[in-house]
Parts: sequence; structure tokens; C-alpha cells
Amino acid sequence: MTQKNSNEPVYLLHPIGEVVKENDRTWIVLKEEYQLGLLGLDQFSSVTVIYWFDKNDTPEKRSILQVHPQGNKQKPIRGVFATHSPVRPNLIAISKCKIISVQDKKIEIDDIDAFSGSPVLDLKN
Repeated sequence: MTQKNSNEPVYLLHPIGEVVKENDRTWIVLKEEYQLGLLGLDQFSSVTVIYWFDKNDTPEKRSILQVHPQGNKQKPIRGVFATHSPVRPNLIAISKCKIISVQDKKIEIDDIDAFSGSPVLDLKN
């Protein structure tokens, strides 16, 4: 934890890997030092991936607090905490993904609503 100013703490997050999409396949590729943390994951059918919407990370987008759900102007405006909007004060994203395989430091998953290169913050089962 660091201090933004004397009253507000700032927390630093360190990615453990990234999303990789190639040829209609999707992987979570961990940094080498986190590979041991995958032990036993292959026994599960899904994994919860916590990642960062880094492509949306601007001060302007972080300040948006109300949106039309799914960007559909026909739907009434809502607060971002009542939606799945990718723009929000902290751009943390969570997706439950089907595990296809676990090999070395790579988890092949069915799909994820993330761009290739998006930083992965954590995995949970």
C-alpha cells in the first residue's frame, strides 16, 4: 500500500500473467514464478479469472458513474455498480471460464471478455 495523499491509500496490483488469444483459442499464461500455484487446478472444470480492463484505463473513463446497460440507449441509465460496464472507478474484471486444459504455466479456457494482453491479477476456484 502507498499513499496517494495523506488521507487516501493507493494499492498496487502486480499481474500474475496475461490473457493470450490466438487462432480462436484462449489461454491464461502465467509468469514463470506463479506456475507452482496451478497444482490441482486441472481437477476443476472452471476457474474464476480476475483481470484488469487496461485498455479502458483513463481518468475520464474511471470517472464515469452512470451508463446505459450494454451501451443500449433504449435501456434506462444505471449506476455502474448495478451493471457489468467495463468503465468504472477501478477497472477490475471477473469472469468464470471453462477450463479446457492446464499445461505448464498455461490454462486453456473456452473464452473471456478480455483483449489479448490483458493483465491477469488472480485466479480462484
